Amino acid sequence: MNSIEQYKEKTFEDIKHIDDNGNEYWEARELQQILGYKEWRYFSAVIEKAQVSCSQSNNNINSNFGVNTKIVKTGVSTKTIIDYKLSRYACYLIVQNANPKFEAVALGQTYFAVQTRKMELTEEEYSRLSENEKRLYRRKQTKDGNKILYKIAKEKGVKNFDKFTNAGYKGLYNGETANDIAKRKGLRYREDILDKMGSVELGANIFRITQTEALLEKQEEPNEQVATNTHFKVGKAVRDTIKKLGGTMPEDLPTPEKSIKEIEKDEFKKITN
Repeated sequence: MNSIEQYKEKTFEDIKHIDDNGNEYWEARELQQILGYKEWRYFSAVIEKAQVSCSQSNNNINSNFGVNTKIVKTGVSTKTIIDYKLSRYACYLIVQNANPKFEAVALGQTYFAVQTRKMELTEEEYSRLSENEKRLYRRKQTKDGNKILYKIAKEKGVKNFDKFTNAGYKGLYNGETANDIAKRKGLRYREDILDKMGSVELGANIFRITQTEALLEKQEEPNEQVATNTHFKVGKAVRDTIKKLGGTMPEDLPTPEKSIKEIEKDEFKKITN
């Protein structure tokens, strides 16, 4: 039985638990097995990374990663092991930080990404965030969205992902490629252009990503050229909408001084100090 068949037989929903108050949760030890991690020490390292991401997103670690110690038998004796009662959001963060080489991890990323969209901030909650907090929140959305987008694009026949990616940017940025945007922003070599965008510019790219994803889902047959053209058309449609509404074109928006990685380092220092 291959991993896809195993996944169908025992899905992430199958290992979901419901507590006495009707709240859903997953046990970390069970999730470890589903994702393909044989040793707890490696999986616990993934959990630690997920907990850092949880804090950086201004979410409470204890409410999402509840410590759940267990007593297990080891031969004739017993020992206490650490487990966690994970929220759906915690599972989502774990699969985002897990090893993508495991096929079940990719399946989990899609599953929990779709489910956790329900947990996005309300408009009122978002309005109370600072600009840096908005950037962190929206940058995470672009990362999550791109993972799903590229997975769907692959299913639709895309092999040249540089061309596919640049098609979207060309539509949105009036012909500019990712390299053109990086040069205009004065980025260092291999620095991610999305890490040097303000919240408004990130918002335009989120719209590009999610709408392309929706249209590719409707594409009936795998065809790389069709998928690439779709990405360009969506990018251009987003640009046309901004122009029609009298908004600032994305290439004319200011580039923030600090990158997302610098902001994350600042936030991490706050947590650890």
